[in-house]
Amino acid sequence: MEGALLFQLLLNGLIVGALYGVVAMSFVLIYKASQVVNFAQGEFLLVGAWVCWWLLTEWQLPFWAGFLVTLAFMTLFGIILQVVVLRPLIGEPVISVIMATIGLGIFFQALMKWIFGVFAKPFPPVFSAERVSVLGLEVQTAYLLSLGISLAIMAGFGWFFRYSRHGLAMRATAFDQQVAQSLGISVPRVFAMSWAISAVVSAVAGVTVGMVNGVSSALSVYGIKVFPAVILGGLDSILGAVLGGLIVGVLENLAQYVDGQWLNWGNMYQVAPFYALLLILMVKPYGLFGTKNIERI
Repeated sequence: MEGALLFQLLLNGLIVGALYGVVAMSFVLIYKASQVVNFAQGEFLLVGAWVCWWLLTEWQLPFWAGFLVTLAFMTLFGIILQVVVLRPLIGEPVISVIMATIGLGIFFQALMKWIFGVFAKPFPPVFSAERVSVLGLEVQTAYLLSLGISLAIMAGFGWFFRYSRHGLAMRATAFDQQVAQSLGISVPRVFAMSWAISAVVSAVAGVTVGMVNGVSSALSVYGIKVFPAVILGGLDSILGAVLGGLIVGVLENLAQYVDGQWLNWGNMYQVAPFYALLLILMVKPYGLFGTKNIERI
């Protein structure tokens, strides 16, 4: 029984870790393009989940239609947010932009509570069966869907950055904004694109988690939970974000198993990723795949 439980937790960890990796990629995408850490990332999940829930419950749209409308809305949401709020801060100290993202997070938290209330609300039934059997284990259908979508997003990111014109422009901007601008690349457009993609990807994660746990302000915590994954993989590495997400997902579930079997502390599932964050900062501050910046004075 203990072996089956451990295998179940490891499988759950890999599935949830893939979702963490997708959200972590959103962190990295914005950082690579603009050198800004978006502390409102969790609120992107929250807004996307609430919009999809509202479309399904109030407008009675089928899930696929509500999901696509949500992605279109989040695309516009990310672009407008970058153009109206963050573009005027270009050239300002980085700390000013970071504080702006923190303020945005607080604002959207309060706005969602004002519009939808403070209590969790369940998603309408999406699948005919809530659980399916995988290798003899029961897995949430929504999590399997999220795994498929996460893998598709990861593959899409790989193609986008390697072969697409906009992806190459984003890579050039991340490498050196002044050089990219001298080559005719619109840096503000790249910034807007990065925020739009980040908002869409985060909305996918928010809808997935909302289908399993319901929609509430607790969804925004995922923005902080994936931060150890970002630091672990490297703040400027897409591959590192994916691997960091998988590691954190498995680590959480292993900590839950160890805590339940031996320690009985009761909170290892929540704090284990942050212990890993402290450890990686002491041993390898740039993360597993992060770029080392050496400054000489």
